[in-house]
Amino acid sequence: MRVLVQRVENASVTIDGKIFSRINKGYLLFVGFTTSDNEVTVKYLANKVIKLRVFSDESGKMNLSIKQIEGEILSISQFTLYADAEEGNRPSFTKALNPDEATRLYDLFNQELNLQYPSKIKTGIFQSDMKVQLINDGPVTILLERA
Repeated sequence: MRVLVQRVENASVTIDGKIFSRINKGYLLFVGFTTSDNEVTVKYLANKVIKLRVFSDESGKMNLSIKQIEGEILSISQFTLYADAEEGNRPSFTKALNPDEATRLYDLFNQELNLQYPSKIKTGIFQSDMKVQLINDGPVTILLERA
C-alpha cells in the first residue's frame, strides 16, 4: 500500500464538472493498493497518516499532527501509484490491486481514518474521472509505504 501525503493549504476534487469534495488546511492523500495489501496494512497506514507530524509548531519545526492543527483530509484513490515504467515507455499496472478488492480496502482505509479522526475525512469516488486541485504547502510531499 502506498499513500502519497501532500500538506495543503486547500484542495478539492471535481467529478463531472462539479466540486465533489473540498478541504481547507490539511492533507491531500493519494492512496494506492497492491496485491499483498490487507486490513492490517490499511490500519497501519491510516494510523501513520493521523500521527504523522509535518505541520509547523510555534518554533517553525515540523512537529504537529493533523489533529493538533485541526486540519482536514481529502483521500483520493490512485491506482497509478503502482505504475511500472521500468521497461518501455508505456506504464504497466500489473502491480495494482484489482478494482473490487482495492475498493474494499480504500473504503476500509477511509473508515479507519474516520474512526481515528471523526468528521474530518472527505473522499473522491473510486474509479471516477476526477480533477484534483490543490495548493501544496511547503511544498511538503511524503510517500508512506507498507509492503
